[in-house]
Amino acid sequence: MSAAAAAGTWKLGDLEVNRIGYGAMRLTGNGMMGNSDGAPIDRDAAVGLLHSAFEQGVNHIDTASFYFSPLRSANELVNRALASWSGDVVVATKVGPARDASGEWLAMARPDRLRGQVEENLRQLGRDHLDVVNLRRNGPATASITEHFGALAELRQAGLIRHLGLSNVRPEHLLEALPIAPVVCVQNSYGLDWRRADENGLVDLCREQGIAFVPYFALAGLRREAAAGQEHDTRVHSVARAHHATPAQVRLAWTLHRGPHVLAIPGTTNPAHLAENIAAGSLRLTEEDVAVLAPPPGGP
Repeated sequence: MSAAAAAGTWKLGDLEVNRIGYGAMRLTGNGMMGNSDGAPIDRDAAVGLLHSAFEQGVNHIDTASFYFSPLRSANELVNRALASWSGDVVVATKVGPARDASGEWLAMARPDRLRGQVEENLRQLGRDHLDVVNLRRNGPATASITEHFGALAELRQAGLIRHLGLSNVRPEHLLEALPIAPVVCVQNSYGLDWRRADENGLVDLCREQGIAFVPYFALAGLRREAAAGQEHDTRVHSVARAHHATPAQVRLAWTLHRGPHVLAIPGTTNPAHLAENIAAGSLRLTEEDVAVLAPPPGGP
């Protein structure tokens, strides 16, 4: 069994993936959402890192055309890595928001512009169809997604997309999308210190519907873009010491403990951290551990 398979598998439609995957955002630099605030990873090093992930059993990559910095594109790096890899890897990407050539964010794309975004991902990834496309909601929380999701459903019918998902949504958005086309995954901010998807019932709704729930920022603390280790969370560290694990591994194990439909897509450019993240799939928390990690009264 590969290291990434230790936590088990889940099916995104007809595509079976190991529950530990990889998020490609950080390959463009150290910044949030591709806005680099540090030196980008060397291209050959990035390809080597992705190959290392594949060798350890990672077969689910999360990316997007808007993950780019002045010198790097996540899609281009994923394309390079897959071109020299013979195994099967499921690639999930996102459409909806966009950035101009200078990196500035643009408004949410109109439904009739989504085809162009899908085709941009196809070109960058060097594929004739996309495995999974998540509609990344951006804008007022109460805005309908019917037209946007319907446009993607048409592209799915046309064969450009194999499966559809949602990102940054509320339970009502998922219920709005389901009558239009099957949803195989929901990707939202979620972690030990950011449990809104528990509070609004989205994690449980996904489980009831047989849909994968894919957290991003699972390793972060209350400052979601910041490294969790900066918070010195004594509860996390105590559990980590008991299991001879790292705090990051405890955070990943906690999300995976939430249900067999919960996947993980931690991203890193550090080979040692990559191996640690993947190894978290074999960490089994006890109910006592979970109780220790419960938020304090009045906490997040």
